[in-house]
Amino acid sequence: MDGRKELLKKCRYFILDMDGTFYLGNEIIDGSLEFIEKLKKTGREFLFFTNNSSKSPEVYIKKLAGMNCHITRDQIMTSGDVTIRYLKTYFPQKTIYLVGTEPLVQSFKEAGLRLISDMPDIVVIGFDTTLTYEKLERACTYIRNGADFFATHCDINCPTEHGFIPDVGAFNAAITLSTGGRQPRYFGKPCEETIEMILAHTNGRRHDLAFVGDRLYTDVATGVKNGVPGLLVLTGEATMEDVAKSDVKPDAIFKDLKEIASLLD
Repeated sequence: MDGRKELLKKCRYFILDMDGTFYLGNEIIDGSLEFIEKLKKTGREFLFFTNNSSKSPEVYIKKLAGMNCHITRDQIMTSGDVTIRYLKTYFPQKTIYLVGTEPLVQSFKEAGLRLISDMPDIVVIGFDTTLTYEKLERACTYIRNGADFFATHCDINCPTEHGFIPDVGAFNAAITLSTGGRQPRYFGKPCEETIEMILAHTNGRRHDLAFVGDRLYTDVATGVKNGVPGLLVLTGEATMEDVAKSDVKPDAIFKDLKEIASLLD
């Protein structure tokens, strides 16, 4: 008997990655909608969680609707949400220089966080697809002069339908080199603040959670490092060769979400 099927029996609430797992760029991956329908038919629940902080949750809701996947605001969470929650809790009065897209900037402003462009207390690096040299220079200068260094997530590359593009981890490698080794504090998957926010959202349902995604060091790691199944799909970044070399070992590996759906009772 397929051991993966036995594992899936206890998985009742799926924390589902998006980029490279549910879709690639603007193209939905075959079987993704079938997976969502199977969850509904078998009485399971799901929460989309993406480390991609370049868009607001509302933008993702609209994007998914365009793929015929209709969700509500409480069914999606981003690394930007986790970062905002942390800053509001522990640094509500601190000034912030945010390297991010306009949707992320608006999310920070709507949360009441204090964004400035000169000599902040904290620098936050998001997945900024509008990154300029001026933004990079300012971030490095402020961090070099003592500002705290935070980042929404640690992903090195973002998968698209055309291949990989540089993500926050790649940006931060340049910043770290420029600032004499300063390392960021990360949020998003697989960081502790993310699992805390998810547990609060799911009323502490750790026992029936499962994390599904295409990255070993974020999606899968969030699960296995917290005693929750980490399920790898081979539709994005990670390959079987990566699994062999990685310290993070998934609890189960699937070709795609369609294969998971076929094994759910």
